[in-house]
Amino acid sequence: MPDVDQSQGEDNRDLFAPVEHIGGQLDAGVLFICDHASNALPPEYGSLGMPPEEFKRHIAYDIGSADVTRALARHFNAPAVLTCFSRLLIDANRGGDDPTLVMRVSDGALIPGNARADAAEIEARRLRFWQPYRDEVRNKIDAMSAAGPLPVIVSLHSFTSVWRGNPRPWRIGLLWDNDWRMAQALLEELETTGHSGVGDNEPYDGALVGDTLFEHGTARGLAHVLIELRQDLIATPEMAQDWAGQLAGPLAKALARPEMHRREQFGSRTETGLSSYLKAGRQI
Repeated sequence: MPDVDQSQGEDNRDLFAPVEHIGGQLDAGVLFICDHASNALPPEYGSLGMPPEEFKRHIAYDIGSADVTRALARHFNAPAVLTCFSRLLIDANRGGDDPTLVMRVSDGALIPGNARADAAEIEARRLRFWQPYRDEVRNKIDAMSAAGPLPVIVSLHSFTSVWRGNPRPWRIGLLWDNDWRMAQALLEELETTGHSGVGDNEPYDGALVGDTLFEHGTARGLAHVLIELRQDLIATPEMAQDWAGQLAGPLAKALARPEMHRREQFGSRTETGLSSYLKAGRQI
């Protein structure tokens, strides 16, 4: 059984909303999402047995990403969907059957409250936290698609400046699978505006079966991109606001390209995963 304080009861569970919704124009042509927006935990989970300082690290959330997401949503008067729970509880950007959905060890840190999380507990967390986020993204896409034009999905993340002792040279990373439309357009626009240190599928590869953009972008044929910002550059609200401003112009020019608002199937570099996803009807 997980390390959970059952004395909190059902009433307190109802007070913890798993998803933050930001309103905007349904015809804005872009939906902003943030998979790792928060380091919060529901009261009954306590601290998962971890010390407070761990919740200030990347293992708990993507530092600065929520502030950038909210600022861009305001700039474009566009809808946004953000998580309200820590990735230490469950990772909203992993597929529902991914073995890393609930981590027991993250970047060298043991997570005691996850050590004994069995299949039933993982499924309970998936239904209570992970699924409402995925559902809200899907519902927002459906509403925006009906209003027109088809929305581009822009996912905001942040990454650490050092990984396993190695400094990372990138300031921004643009992640994508086979659908090159938004990533390549944004690369071009960022280069035009003089941005340096932009990684193309760095510091991670953008092809991951079942992640948020796989489900809502790749499988549905909607243009999308995952923007990674180095967390030390957006660590305060003021810095995040500044970077949102730097991204707004290039994003607007990329979004204005007509190919962004067409539904096209590009497939995936994880073809086996995409095939099973489509057969299961999970692209809808």
